[in-house]
Amino acid sequence: MAYSNYSSLNRAQLTFEYLHTNSTTHEFLFGALAELVDNSRDANATRIDIYTEKRPELRGGYMLCFLDDGTGMDPNEATHVIQFGKSSKRTPESTHIGQYGNGLKSGSMRIGKDFILFTKKDNTLTCLFLSRTFHEEEGLDEVIVPLPTWDLNTREPLTTDPEKYAIETELIYKYSPFKNEQQLMDQFKKIEGSNGTLVIIYNLKLMDTREPELDVETDHQDILMAGTATEGVKPEKRSFRAYAAVLYIDPRMRIFIQGHKVRTKRLSCCLYKPRVYKYSSTRFKTRAEQEVKKADHLAKIAEEKAREAESKSLALEAKLGDDLSKEARAMLRKAQESAMMLRRDADMKKKIQETKQKALKEPKELGFIFGVNIEQRDLDGMFVYNCSRLIKMYEKTGPQLEGGMACGGVVGVVDVPYLVLEPTHNKQDFADAKEYRHLLKAMGEHLAQYWKDSNIAQKGIVKFWDEFGYLSASWSAPPSTEQRFKRRRAMEIPLTIQCDKCLKWRTLPFQMDAVDKRYPDSWVCLMNPDSTQDRCDAAEQKQNLPCGVLRKDKQSAEDKQKELADKIKQQQEKLQALQKTTTIKSAADLKKLPFEVSMKPTTDTPQATRSSERTLTRPRSPPLPAHLKNAPNVPPVANRKPVGSPRPTRSPAPPAPAPKVEPSRGRAAAKPSPSAKSSPKMAAKTPPPSRSSRTPAKTLSTKQTTTANQRKRAIEKEESEEEEEEEDEEEEEEEEEEDEEEEGDSEKESEEEEPQTKKSKMAASAANRGKATEKAAPPKRGKVAESDSASEEDPERDSKNALKDKGLLVEVRVNKEWFTGKVVAVESNKQSVRWKVKFDYVPRSTPKDRWVFKGSDEVRLMRAPSPISQTPDTQQETEKGPSPMEPDTTQPGTSREVTESLVTMMRTLLRYFFPPDFRISKEDVNSMSAEELVAFPMKEYFQQYELGLQSLCNSYQNRADARAKAVEEKSSNAETKLKEADEKLQKLRTNIVALLQKVQEDIDINTDDELDAYIEDLLTKGD
Repeated sequence: MAYSNYSSLNRAQLTFEYLHTNSTTHEFLFGALAELVDNSRDANATRIDIYTEKRPELRGGYMLCFLDDGTGMDPNEATHVIQFGKSSKRTPESTHIGQYGNGLKSGSMRIGKDFILFTKKDNTLTCLFLSRTFHEEEGLDEVIVPLPTWDLNTREPLTTDPEKYAIETELIYKYSPFKNEQQLMDQFKKIEGSNGTLVIIYNLKLMDTREPELDVETDHQDILMAGTATEGVKPEKRSFRAYAAVLYIDPRMRIFIQGHKVRTKRLSCCLYKPRVYKYSSTRFKTRAEQEVKKADHLAKIAEEKAREAESKSLALEAKLGDDLSKEARAMLRKAQESAMMLRRDADMKKKIQETKQKALKEPKELGFIFGVNIEQRDLDGMFVYNCSRLIKMYEKTGPQLEGGMACGGVVGVVDVPYLVLEPTHNKQDFADAKEYRHLLKAMGEHLAQYWKDSNIAQKGIVKFWDEFGYLSASWSAPPSTEQRFKRRRAMEIPLTIQCDKCLKWRTLPFQMDAVDKRYPDSWVCLMNPDSTQDRCDAAEQKQNLPCGVLRKDKQSAEDKQKELADKIKQQQEKLQALQKTTTIKSAADLKKLPFEVSMKPTTDTPQATRSSERTLTRPRSPPLPAHLKNAPNVPPVANRKPVGSPRPTRSPAPPAPAPKVEPSRGRAAAKPSPSAKSSPKMAAKTPPPSRSSRTPAKTLSTKQTTTANQRKRAIEKEESEEEEEEEDEEEEEEEEEEDEEEEGDSEKESEEEEPQTKKSKMAASAANRGKATEKAAPPKRGKVAESDSASEEDPERDSKNALKDKGLLVEVRVNKEWFTGKVVAVESNKQSVRWKVKFDYVPRSTPKDRWVFKGSDEVRLMRAPSPISQTPDTQQETEKGPSPMEPDTTQPGTSREVTESLVTMMRTLLRYFFPPDFRISKEDVNSMSAEELVAFPMKEYFQQYELGLQSLCNSYQNRADARAKAVEEKSSNAETKLKEADEKLQKLRTNIVALLQKVQEDIDINTDDELDAYIEDLLTKGD
């Protein structure tokens, strides 16, 4: 049973506290101000003035006013303002920004506690007063809003209830800044046209310092965010003038702040080499599905009403039967017409529902515009608009998330329709976060394509920015203000300005003398030097942007095979790196190591290094093969051939503690692990520990109870195997000894303290092992031999120097194209140093990292490795990061940094004074090493520089001489002409005197002055 009378049921009420709660949705204060600007734009205003009026008696000391020339509101429309959620703009095809009926209330209450609205339309004046101060002082819980109206011509109140009008005006006089009717009428006079609206917000919110949140004193032409630093903050986050300039993607309204016009921008016209990319997707369905559900619901209701009307019409027709009276026919006709209208409405809503259902499956199309901001390169990122209103700004996506120079300075712009993405109530984010992330991902892919299409990386990123005056190593530093750089930037981006009269955008032709020109706020089309666009009735020229296409890399069979081969090569290189070991030749070398000796590769991370120092545990033996794990326990056999142990390696990774080894399993634990099968020499015997831990070998030797003869035979077999392994090591030891002989006296002294040869040491070790019952056995020898301790210092120093290359920003050539990247790993040996470079961005067909040889033609530095010296070539700031853990050493480590700093400075000096047509190119100087710079032909360099300088001076002298000669000739010609003119004038005077004497014979004129006076007198008398 359906009910139609609900008067007895409870109703939801809006309490006074909701005014404050509703305002907290605006975390960004400028977003609250923008809500009031949006209302003016939706009202088709062509001008809005945002200004302040000082009122010391009010909280904050001033009132904030918004005055526009829009359509205004009549009393009925003004009542919608006090209905939360009521909006006449909410239609699917609407291009209005406001959709929720909440912006004026939430925005104004975020700025201050009270606001009063004056509006004019259709010869009526309406005032709306919403005050939290009034509710607090009166102790009211309900929201009460006085709304008096007057006639525009007579200024008489339009009301049928004088008592209600009196209460409304009394409340306004008591709690507003305006204390009588005349002051209210003065506010209406500020609305100069026949329509318009004025919103005044007062009793502003304060910060903890008791100062208003909006600063209007620092800059009298702007409204600033109080307490915001000037550096490190985007200008739109600090200045409302800067925010209002980019608030709309296509500004058609003049905005004045504190009486000064805002230079609004069309972002796509402010970028270098803009390009548009068309994008379509079926992923944006949330908003469209909501519209489909709504249309389906409306269609069902309309269908039910039509059926009910048709049923009533048929029932009435059957009831009347043969009754042909006039009243019966009129009643039947009315019922039939009502049924036809409802059927027509149901059919129309059904078609709308079907259209929206069909559109749901169609892809949504968007246009991504990308360009480079050469005016201020650190202001980059994506600007996302919704129905032409800015929602998100400076959003990083795609390659920009990597933090490198790839795509740096690029700005993206997109305008998303309301049916694609729905904004949140505060218009600072989007309601569907998942679909918004998908949008940013798509923009990131197209951003990478634009970066490739622009060819900036291929030509050189540093060189590109140098052309526009970015000479500082700091990315956020402003460009140079030299005139040549200003002209260069102005030539690439034509000036686009809006006519103050017709509001059309005009692109001005480039003029050399207009680079620093300041155009007036009242600029009109008549001032346009372009004759085709110097009239307001001329059509606005559309921006002709080139179209780009997202090219997804499709790998051919050859490319796939090449990529597979590269991956195999990388895996082989990693395997070779795992097999590399370093020999420890003395106990002194072990003492110098701050790490646990393990079988792990030496390319572990610094985090593992730090953890190894904190963890002082017994080393764990490598894992056993599966067939050994499941093997039965077998007692050790004396004549069993032992397996040689590998060379222990130094690793920053902490070794895990090993379990105690039982005598019955001691041999099984010494068998090779699966990870060591790739090399016949790598067997998994427990490596020797540091001094702070006891070895499993000691535990094993103390527990073994075999006879001395069995131990002796086992030791002899071990020595025979070690002698075979020594032959493989002799060449390497000879090379290390040659390197050691070239070191200083300190290393020679360490060589004199070298112990005995390996054979004697092995014999001594065997003798010590024979006394295992009296004292603990030393660590198993394997390849750990006590020999020259100084021979390790050179490789150790080389490895430390090589590790300093980590973190360098470089450019690597891949398939004849240069890509930026960062050195993430370094691998060094005696012959060369290899860098592992992780790219900022590469096509999908190219691996994301690559091994290259340091100093080769395939790699070049993007900046100096030392933070002390930064040159214009680097255009980078030194990155600070945790330094890798290194062995303790007392040797100074600054010589390399000083050398590199001097090398960088030398390159800069050579490039600065580089003579033209020198036999060595300027680009080669950038990649010269210290040795190449030492051998640089300085004498020839300065000779050519002096010749070039002399040639330049001669050209200047010749030019000056030519100009002086031309000036002299011009001066001589002028003197000749002047002399001729004097002669003609004198002759003319003589003729005039002769003429006058013929007319009047008694005239007496002797000088030119007398002649001039006489002629002037004649002329005066004639008048």
